[in-house]
Amino acid sequence: MSTVRLGVPRVRSGDGPIVDPARPGDNRLIDRYGRVATDLRVSLTDKCNLRCTYCMPAEGLDWMADERVLTDVEMIRLVQVAVEQLGVEEVRFTGGEPLLRKGLEKIVEATSSLRTANGAAVHTSLTTNALGLRRRAAGLAAAGLGRVNVSLDTLDPGRFLTITHRERLDDVVAGCRAAADAGLAPVKINTVLMRGINDDEAPVLLRWALDEGYQLRFIEQMPLDAQGSWQRTSMVTAEEILASLQAVFDLEHTDPSSRGASPAETWWVRDAGGSERRGLVGIVASVTRPFCGDCDRTRLTADGQVRNCLFAQSETDLRDLMRGGASDAELAVAWRGAMWVKRAGHGIDDEGFLQPTRPMSAIGG
Repeated sequence: MSTVRLGVPRVRSGDGPIVDPARPGDNRLIDRYGRVATDLRVSLTDKCNLRCTYCMPAEGLDWMADERVLTDVEMIRLVQVAVEQLGVEEVRFTGGEPLLRKGLEKIVEATSSLRTANGAAVHTSLTTNALGLRRRAAGLAAAGLGRVNVSLDTLDPGRFLTITHRERLDDVVAGCRAAADAGLAPVKINTVLMRGINDDEAPVLLRWALDEGYQLRFIEQMPLDAQGSWQRTSMVTAEEILASLQAVFDLEHTDPSSRGASPAETWWVRDAGGSERRGLVGIVASVTRPFCGDCDRTRLTADGQVRNCLFAQSETDLRDLMRGGASDAELAVAWRGAMWVKRAGHGIDDEGFLQPTRPMSAIGG
């Protein structure tokens, strides 16, 4: 394991003084359990134009003040530090809703121009609700974006209104098609099933995704809602989702050794005769089958805070450090220190588990 040495004592996180765990020749984002973070999730804004019930109340939230949010230049600088000094190989832009960020194309273009330590291009992607994607997909592809994940929980207009408090289903579907037409593939669909609302829709969604050429991912609902109303007993589990799919489709489990750090367990979907594979479907069982031991993610919020876990109870402030005149090297030391103290797991099953004070919209997916 890496030797811990003091870094920049004046920088602190909720876990104490920042330390730099880097060893000679290895400046990656390593934690005490040997995990290496190469996947950066960047939240570009906490604002969203939907009001999904599992994320925020119908009236919305108090958004961050503009002066707290990183500027485009600041955001690009921190992403560059992550790629060029810390070994990040993949960057996914999230929100809130990242399409609400006016400088999105500029940030994507700057990121796609970066090269990793071995000279490879950075893998870029975007998680979006797709409301504005129809008119921006081509421009994002031209800026260097690789692919998109689209959040979509139902194909029923009435249910879509119930879940999101907006009548915008047609815009989401059109955004998915525009992304595919622009080459932002594979288009992945992220779906959260909620008991008594859309838990009967898994086969319908999968059939639609297969017909359209998209990859569907079901995600267990996590305790990240602003209201704090999540209950494990009401969550639709991965086991239930798989059973509903197997009742309709012929599924073939993919080789587990090929999963790597991917959060999704995947299956090939075969046609009615079982002779041909039609596509892939995945289930992200963050609660019932946690994959923390293989986690390779680091997170940057829109206001410049490093989070070493989606459920972290502390953050490391790079924004004020940067605005205070820190060099790129000092920012890298602080970031490495933040990741070094990452916990072994998210702790949802722990008796003393506390839901993060930030909701999902302010952390980034």
